[in-house]
Amino acid sequence: MDHITPMREIGGLWFNMSTVLMTTVACLIVFLICFIGTRKLAMRPSGLQNFLEWLIDFVRGIIKANMGWKVGGQFIALAFTLIFYVFVANMLGLPFEIYNKESHEVWWKSPTSDPALTLTMAALVIILTHYYGIKIRGFGEYLKDYVRPVPFLLPFKIIEEFANTLTLGMRLFGNVYAKEILMVLLVGLGTSGLVGMFGGFLPTMIWQAFGMFIGTLQAYIFAMLAMVYMAHKVEHH
Repeated sequence: MDHITPMREIGGLWFNMSTVLMTTVACLIVFLICFIGTRKLAMRPSGLQNFLEWLIDFVRGIIKANMGWKVGGQFIALAFTLIFYVFVANMLGLPFEIYNKESHEVWWKSPTSDPALTLTMAALVIILTHYYGIKIRGFGEYLKDYVRPVPFLLPFKIIEEFANTLTLGMRLFGNVYAKEILMVLLVGLGTSGLVGMFGGFLPTMIWQAFGMFIGTLQAYIFAMLAMVYMAHKVEHH
């Protein structure tokens, strides 16, 4: 539990190098799966192409549940990227955690266990909802939503924007961070001795399975809420 974050200063700014590394790894995995799965498209899909088409259909269902397809169809790439990336990022810390024994710096973990990353992703989603709200409905209609149905709701709706950003990012971070902390504790128990190894093996396997469920669920929730917030901005309610 004495593991620390590998922070480095670059150009006067401090970076969590573990998050930078794992974000890059997650992006490469998503890119390679999509590239390999779409390299040889077939009318009767199989393997990776079949999985990607299923995921696109799943994402299409999320969008249709929140807004009309005529408007929402343009967000399928965004929703697909969000759910796929968050899922891969959540899974990276499950099998193991790599750290430097001398410095105790953790290098391999789920990047979504870093609140800076999850809050940045949440802020990007909220900014995109405002951008497309103005682009699709016009600036005037966009502003009117802040005073509907009554003008005194304006300050509450402004607070809601910040609350949405905070809850979207912190929900993902909290669940993934808790998953990895308990995993470290269980692994520590399993490596404490012979008794600990036998006592910690079954709970570790169970938590691995539950961790996969948590990671999958949080990826779905993140993409779903992103489309919910988008629908509130691009459609009149």
